[in-house]
Amino acid sequence: MREDNPLLGDREIPDFDAISPEHVLPAVRSVIAETRAWVQARVARGAPYTWADTVAPLEALDDRLARIWGPVGHLHGVLDSAALREAYNATLPELTDLHTELGQDRDLYQAYRSVLEADDGADPAARALLTQAVRDFELSGVALGGEARERYREIARELAALGARFEENLLDSQQAWQLQCSDRDRLRGVPGQALSRAAAEARSRGLSGWVFTLDHPAFDAIISHCPDRELRRAMYEAWVTRASDQGPVAGLHDNTGVIARILALRHEEAALLGFGDYAALSLVPKMASDADAVERFLIDLASKARPYAQQELTAVRQHARAAGCTDELEAWDLGYWSERLRETSTGISEGALRPYFPLDAVLDGLFAVTTSLYGVRVQAAAPPARPWHPSVRYHQLVDTDGAVIGGFYLDPYTRPGKRGGAWMDDCLTRHRSGAGLRVPIAHLVCNFTPPADGAASLLSHDEVLTLFHEFGHGLHHMLTEVDLPGVGGINGVAWDVVELPSQFMENFAWTREGLDRVSRHVSSGEPLPSAMHADLLRTRHFQSGLAMLRQVEFALLDLRLHRDYDPGQGARLAGTLAEVRQLTGLLQRPPFERFAHAFSHIFGGGYAAGYYSYKWAEVLSSDVFGAFEEAGVLDAETGRRFRETVLAVGGTVPPADMFRAFRGRDPQPDALLRHSGLLGEPQAAAP
Repeated sequence: MREDNPLLGDREIPDFDAISPEHVLPAVRSVIAETRAWVQARVARGAPYTWADTVAPLEALDDRLARIWGPVGHLHGVLDSAALREAYNATLPELTDLHTELGQDRDLYQAYRSVLEADDGADPAARALLTQAVRDFELSGVALGGEARERYREIARELAALGARFEENLLDSQQAWQLQCSDRDRLRGVPGQALSRAAAEARSRGLSGWVFTLDHPAFDAIISHCPDRELRRAMYEAWVTRASDQGPVAGLHDNTGVIARILALRHEEAALLGFGDYAALSLVPKMASDADAVERFLIDLASKARPYAQQELTAVRQHARAAGCTDELEAWDLGYWSERLRETSTGISEGALRPYFPLDAVLDGLFAVTTSLYGVRVQAAAPPARPWHPSVRYHQLVDTDGAVIGGFYLDPYTRPGKRGGAWMDDCLTRHRSGAGLRVPIAHLVCNFTPPADGAASLLSHDEVLTLFHEFGHGLHHMLTEVDLPGVGGINGVAWDVVELPSQFMENFAWTREGLDRVSRHVSSGEPLPSAMHADLLRTRHFQSGLAMLRQVEFALLDLRLHRDYDPGQGARLAGTLAEVRQLTGLLQRPPFERFAHAFSHIFGGGYAAGYYSYKWAEVLSSDVFGAFEEAGVLDAETGRRFRETVLAVGGTVPPADMFRAFRGRDPQPDALLRHSGLLGEPQAAAP
């Protein structure tokens, strides 16, 4: 019954805890039917088409469908269950069919074109939306006919299912393994918070000692801090073989065939649309001109980073030998000995830093930085709908005039059934209609270690950076001043620019001004001392060459898998990775490694042939932050300009024009190299 289905209620956000798997398919089918009926009736009336009688109603229907499917997709990521997964996968093909059907509707395509051609340019947001919609029709195969048209639909349907299966295999394989240890001495050096969490995990499973799972905080605790090499190797092998044909749960949830099929179908899709490869198709809506330009950009970064990385790896080896390690350095040793070298060479350890970053203090400081930059206040508030888990929090943004301009749900902790990593997603997009203004609401999701035994959740500095990063995405979504959902916030923004606001925000977690607000010792309440801040700053450049090479490796693998795909040879995962590592690899990786099988960004997310976006956008974000360094780190006037020229405009302004509007010139790479410590002669850390 419609009145019993929270997804079909009158509220813009349903109570998440009231949504059951049986609600999903009927709700989505209801809006699909409503959309199809409206399109058929409108097309039957024919031209002339206007914004008011064609575009606006269809955008409203699309928004309604997003408000039904969005909560379902969100729950699939943060509170997965067998029943919800079944409902999600049953609904996904029908939803994909609708999007493909609309994207290939020639009457709608001509309708949007005619409205665009009749537009006098008075409304930049409407024009941007129409321009992007026409492009998306063309990229959806609107010009295809006959068998090619039907084949495109089949590909779209199968790709949607494969992306979901990739993520499910990864989650299931991650939850199928555990590392149990009953000998406390083998865990000496592992941070206390991680040990408390592992002890609680063991108790929950009826086991003795400590149990470490494959969530990232547990992985990092072992790989970076555990002195027992056998435990490190076990954790490393389980981590790099997730969802593959190797490792402790080999073949149980294997993504090998999923990856092969995804790459084949993407290549076929590109060919149907007249492109030589999927990378060329993927780059059409992006800022980068073509795949070769992207590759040149990445190889240039690798060439600049490699000498530093070689020095850094040598320093780790020397430090390990000096500390009495006689074994050849293996992949599962690098994290441990790197952390020991970092403690020695920078004078600071993760264990010493964590007490200064209790989650609540970090949030307070992050919100204070936001106020200084943009004038908005962030305050706790009653959520507009009940959340999905007791640990979820809700906050709202209040502008200088006292108006609520946005809000966000924060889901901070790792737990069973929750996808790994961190991300921002939209819950509601900004929209102005006859009913007034609907403010945007975001989902901010992280996987920090939850508090145990009544203690506070203490973050590493890397986790502080993660929180700043995702909040940057959230601010991009919430501070938009564009009233059309399709081009407001992060929507309609070129994918290789969408990381600019998130990476930009990370910079403040390194500055004295930011840390004075963010850090507060869990016992004394004191901010991070100046001496420790100086030590922390030295860690910013620690192994920056190795980190740069690793990111270039991911990006080049992604690009070449999609650009160089040959149907006669298939996926060539191992071969392509070996070729990439001739440019990026310095440490021999074990033959069992299968990291691509967990590469969610490109096989389960939206970064296919676009992972380079992180480094591309980092050039932009570092250059943008340079303006704050010049004016004053928390300069309110510079913050106002950034809000107005970048955060507020959504996808209504071309990326190059947007950047020039803020910076007054084209982007330059020097700031990225400077922030990464990759200018001048490489200097190895002292062993």
